[in-house]
Amino acid sequence: MSEQAKKKYNVGAIVSADLTVPNATELKDFYAEVIGWTPEELRMGADSTYADYIMKDAEGNWMGGVCHARGANMGIPPQWIVYIHVADIKDSIEKCKKMGGKVIKEAVDGNGNYMYAMLEDPMGAILAVTHEAEG
Repeated sequence: MSEQAKKKYNVGAIVSADLTVPNATELKDFYAEVIGWTPEELRMGADSTYADYIMKDAEGNWMGGVCHARGANMGIPPQWIVYIHVADIKDSIEKCKKMGGKVIKEAVDGNGNYMYAMLEDPMGAILAVTHEAEG
């Protein structure tokens, strides 16, 4: 388990942010130069056919990701998406729908447990809700 997954977050805390773009390999260097992050490859796809990038700060801490718009990220428009810690992802999904928002994507693990959900608020802004990894 990564150090990021071991951290404890308060409900409402921003956990991470990912940028999804058509060509993450080309764009990762922009953020390395402009922000000072160091990209680290994370092999993706069923047979590791491509890599997304974990972006780390000067001390090696995971700050976010620059990801290709393929696989699980297919169809996500180029934008930064913040991941916010919630107490219960399913509850947040239901409240989102009740409040006029939309569910863009739900991600579950092999046991059917929510890993995160990508939501659209009533004004059209995109965010993701997540919770601490178990274990």
